[in-house]
Amino acid sequence: MFYEVGDGSGHKSAGFTHSPFNALVIPRPIGWVSTLSKDGVPNLAPYSYFNAVSTHPPAVMFCANGTHMEGGDKDSLTNARDTGEFVLNLCTEELAGKMNDSSTAAPRSIDEFEIAGLTKAPSRVVKAPRVAESPVHMECRVLQILEVPLGSPNAVSKIVIGKVVAIHIRDDLIVDGRVDVLKVRPLARLGYFDYSVVSESREILRPTWPLSGKSGTYRGS
Repeated sequence: MFYEVGDGSGHKSAGFTHSPFNALVIPRPIGWVSTLSKDGVPNLAPYSYFNAVSTHPPAVMFCANGTHMEGGDKDSLTNARDTGEFVLNLCTEELAGKMNDSSTAAPRSIDEFEIAGLTKAPSRVVKAPRVAESPVHMECRVLQILEVPLGSPNAVSKIVIGKVVAIHIRDDLIVDGRVDVLKVRPLARLGYFDYSVVSESREILRPTWPLSGKSGTYRGS
């Protein structure tokens, strides 16, 4: 199978009813972004276009595609730009339903914490609230906002890059000085409306130089 993407609809000529792009870059972590508007209205929304981009300094990104139902940029993007702050809340298996509820296209005046039945917890460094039910939070300050050049004048895609200035981790997730991902059971986005849960891990140790002709150690857990 081969097709040229073109204006984004090239998959149709290849026989796909939906673009397979989202189903090929997988799994993707979910950036559950909480922000506070300049008028003090909390907002919460999940973004599957999210990842870490740097270690020194620790930095993350999320990408807001499309526009708000009332026109203009989406709330997370607007709030992050206006206040220079946002919080990333880790979404776990048990929070999947509430995460999905917070993705609804609600009016700007709506507090997604309330419609999803979630508790707001104060942050320590930034003003945006955290999701109290989430076991991990990263408080962030905006470093840069980039616009992705697109072929359609009506399409909007903007990347928010933030420096992580503070991290919260629930104590029971830390075992022998490391975060136990199997205790966390983070949710990951696959293609279409499909998700997965990290419930198994494998360790592959990096080889030393010169290579011995054997691959790195592979251990299951």
